Amino acid sequence: MLEVDTIKAAYGAAQVLFGVSLTVREGEVVTLLGRNGMGKTTTILTIMGLLSPTGGRITFGGQRLDRLPPYRIAQAGLGLVPEGRQIFPLLTVEENLIATAAARFGPPRWTLREVYQMFPSLAERRGNMGHQLSGGEQQMLAIGRGLMTNPKLLILDEATEGLAPLIRHEIWSSLKHLKGEGQAILLVDKHIDILIGLADRHFVIEKGEVVWSGSSIALADDRAVRQRYLQV
Repeated sequence: MLEVDTIKAAYGAAQVLFGVSLTVREGEVVTLLGRNGMGKTTTILTIMGLLSPTGGRITFGGQRLDRLPPYRIAQAGLGLVPEGRQIFPLLTVEENLIATAAARFGPPRWTLREVYQMFPSLAERRGNMGHQLSGGEQQMLAIGRGLMTNPKLLILDEATEGLAPLIRHEIWSSLKHLKGEGQAILLVDKHIDILIGLADRHFVIEKGEVVWSGSSIALADDRAVRQRYLQV
């Protein structure tokens, strides 16, 4: 589905990615793991066209993406839930969701009704402005907004960062539900124990390079990898 092949990227003269490769197959949940500052978000930004790669190639469903502008990448079927939520603060919950609604690949799977069923608290606050929501509600809104694009692949960057445990649990439950429905997901997060139970495969990044990849079983069994690359 998604193939990232030895991409390189830089901010000005500072190179950050040194040949990152990863894949996401249809219906898979895949994680990109690593400590802060190792290149995870830069990889996501490069996939989405928000940062131009300086080398390598990115393809999605056989279509080359690394030469396309971000809106064309979104039209190809990639939906992003960005780090920091980035909802529209002066639009209501419902306006935030409607703003990104799209159905490019047939009848939409995700409509307002389905998003409200997944996140009932959003339905209760559909008339509230984005800035009036709690952090957890804003994250749910960001996920709902991503789903309203009806993506083939949903990418989430630090979807549970800074949230209370109860809200994190609700987010994890929603992602498990999406996996059960066959939604392909690429996920960046720090909660390794939860991710091992949720994801199919993992890629560990260190200083802009993938240093390990494998299944959840392999990651659970490889204590040395977790201690060397994932523990703070």
